[in-house]
Amino acid sequence: MTETSPNRVAMISGANRGIGAEIARHLIERGWTVSAGVRSPDSLHLPSPHTVHTFDASRKGEADWVGATLAAHGRIDAIIANAGVMVPGSILECSEDDLDLMFDVNLRSPIRLVREAWTALEAAGSGRVVVVASLSGKRVKSARSSSYALTKHAAVALVHAIKRTGWDAGIRATAVCPGFVATDMSLVAGGRDPDKMTQPADVARLITEVLDLPNTANIAELCISCAEEDMF
Repeated sequence: MTETSPNRVAMISGANRGIGAEIARHLIERGWTVSAGVRSPDSLHLPSPHTVHTFDASRKGEADWVGATLAAHGRIDAIIANAGVMVPGSILECSEDDLDLMFDVNLRSPIRLVREAWTALEAAGSGRVVVVASLSGKRVKSARSSSYALTKHAAVALVHAIKRTGWDAGIRATAVCPGFVATDMSLVAGGRDPDKMTQPADVARLITEVLDLPNTANIAELCISCAEEDMF
């Protein structure tokens, strides 16, 4: 385990449900201070000193959220880009607006968050960035998931770009790539028993462990599957 300050601050997007809510719960239990970014602040209540901020990954509010987090807590030790969106459809079926939405939320928003928080992450000396991607960032499972997979492949590449850029400053980055997780997004797709899917709490537990690793033990990609896969 790395030696870390007891008052580390983590920004978590999409923290009001599913994987994001579990990440927040696990980090609070580990002594982190959480800055939660959610579209509807009334949907999440966290006790002091934790804070909840209005944040919509499709609306370029990253600078405001980062500024509010620094004003409230004085530091940022981790960015967890968990907000995501999927529009089912092949590359022939998805509209330009659908593609723009997925690229905005799944890729461009994490880029903006990291840029805005970069100075704070450098100052931490062991800054961490976690992008919750997907196994769709490692393979294209079907034509109907192919447009989504384009954005998640790009999100995985982003993690490697962050790692390359921030290595000397102690910034480490991890792409967390789960398959089917028992969240609203997966359940809407239907056809799978939620009890046989990866549980959000298990993904959160793994992310919590990744954040606690020392600078000498970076995990660039963490693939998590609930079923037999060709590669994972």
